[in-house]
Formats: sequence, C-alpha cells, structure tokens
Amino acid sequence: MSTTWTKTRIPIDGGKIKEAMFGEKIPLHMKNWVLAMGTTPFILFPLQIITGILLALYFVPSVEMAYESVRHISQDIRYGFWIRGIHHWGANLMVISLFLHMMRVFFTHSYRKPREINWVFGFLLLSLTLTISFTGYSLTYNQVSYWAATVGTNLVKEIPLIGGFVLSLLRGSEGVTAHTLTRFYTLHVWILPVVISLIIGAHIFLVRSHGVSEPDGFEKGHYDFYPGHFYKIIVVTLFLISLLSLLSVVLPPGLGEQADPANTPLHIKPEWYFFPVFLILRFVPLQLGLAITGLAIVLMIFWPFIEPMLSKKKKSRTVIANIIGCIAIVILITLTIFEAFSII
Repeated sequence: MSTTWTKTRIPIDGGKIKEAMFGEKIPLHMKNWVLAMGTTPFILFPLQIITGILLALYFVPSVEMAYESVRHISQDIRYGFWIRGIHHWGANLMVISLFLHMMRVFFTHSYRKPREINWVFGFLLLSLTLTISFTGYSLTYNQVSYWAATVGTNLVKEIPLIGGFVLSLLRGSEGVTAHTLTRFYTLHVWILPVVISLIIGAHIFLVRSHGVSEPDGFEKGHYDFYPGHFYKIIVVTLFLISLLSLLSVVLPPGLGEQADPANTPLHIKPEWYFFPVFLILRFVPLQLGLAITGLAIVLMIFWPFIEPMLSKKKKSRTVIANIIGCIAIVILITLTIFEAFSII
C-alpha cells in the first residue's frame, strides 16, 4: 500500500495537529494555577478511569462477594490498597477541584454572555461527579455505604411526579438488593463515565470556541500553551499522583463492617460533600428540605440567565452576585463543618 494512498484517505498533518494541540494562546492570568483550577479535574478524571479499570478486574458486583472482593483488593492484591486509595482520594479531590473551579468562574463572572451554556455544562459535570461518587461509595457494600444508599434512594421517591419511577429504576426492587448493586455498578462503570466524557468534550469545545475568558482586574495578554502551560500541567499531574499516593498510604480508605440489611446503624452519614443537604433534611420537614435544595440547584444552573434580570448596570449585578456567592459559600462551609463534628 503506497504512502500516497494512505495520506489521501487519512490526511493526517502533523503540523496542524501540533498547532491545534500546542498552539493555543493562554491568557496570562492562567499562570496562577488557582485561576486555572478547571485543569485539575481534567487531569484527575483519566486517573479515575485507569484506577477504576484496575479495580474492576477484581471487584465482583454481587451482594455475596462485593465486600469480600474489596477486602481482597485492599489486603491481598499487590498494590491493591494503593490503587483503591488513589481511586478513593481522587474522587474527593475531583469534587473539591470542581467546587473551586466553579467558585473561580462565579466570582470572576466568567459565566456571562456568551458563556452561559458552558456554565450549565460545568454544573452538570459537578452534579454527575457527585452522582458517580455516590454510586462508587455504595459499591463497597459495607454497613455505612449500604444504609447511605438506602437513605439516599429513599429521598428520590419524594421527587414530584417521577419519584416512584426513578426509585424503581435505581433499585430494581423494593429495597436495596442485588438488583440495586448491579444497577449502581452499571451506572458507575459504564453509563456515567461515558456521559461525563461527552460533557467534558462539549465543555472543552465551547471553551475553545469562545476562548478562555479574561476576568477584569488581571493582567491582559497571552502566552503560548506550549511549552509554558503544557509543562505546568505535567508538574501538576506529578504532584497530584504524589499527593494521592501519600494519602493512600497515610489515610487508606477503610473497609468498615459488611452490610447487614437486618441491622440499622445508630448514626448514618453520607460522604462529606453531601453534609449540607443531609443536615438540612435532618432539621426541617422532608418536603421543605427537598424544596430548598431543589430551588438552590435550579438557581445555580440558570444563574447566568437570572443575573441579567437583577439590574441593568453591570457594576450593580457584580456586587449582588458577589454578595450572594459569599453568603452561599459561608452557608455551605458552616453546614459541612457542623455536620462533620455532629455526633447525632
């Protein structure tokens, strides 16, 4: 087969590929990694995929073997504790980095026209990351994860109109059973990673289409993606792998007690990123708590379209948005800390 024939049908131009990958101009403010936090979950997600595949080689998604397979990975498989630890802490860091990235976007008002849709995609990514973390947490099938899954799915049925259908779809039965574990495994391993990958692709496409936003108050100008920003990504990747490895050794994820559907623990708590919602639902009537949570979610999703209605003056809208953002952060942090130290 001639080279000409191949190039005609697969016209790969190395120069154009390099230009597309490494020729992008980056705003100067992104030299500060705090302002470029969106790259961190982009680095962590492939690590989650790789470690997840390695864990799936030994994990058995059945009520009889799920807990034992996790124990086997953690205690018997060479480097199994390390892989599981990276996967566990990687999920936590993904949630943290996404929160920080959305805070940066919110307070620099980078969600404004014409980037409203990209804000929506970002919020969907955060929501899907929380969902995939919840399903993965439930797969360990210990007492805490089993009952957290029970409580979490019970809340779903309170959703107006579609709650019963969604609950049946998630559980596959009346309670959390083998059907539920299989469905959570399917969501965690197949469906959610594919959906997240597609939304990341759409998110990046829109970023490249509109260009990276340049917030007010920062030095204007650009620098080349390669080598400056590319080398920074390599350094941050190595730092994240080192940090995850350290956490895996110093604070390895525990096993807990094997799930016992007949024995309800006295205190059931979800993972820390659900603490604010969990605390609200403990102290207010269920329907009211869900309404508050749902309203907050709707406001955040459509905030880029709501903000222009607050005032015709851009400066006034900026002040209002900053005040609302600060109040929201204080509430979230306060509720998280309160629940973290609560013994109830």
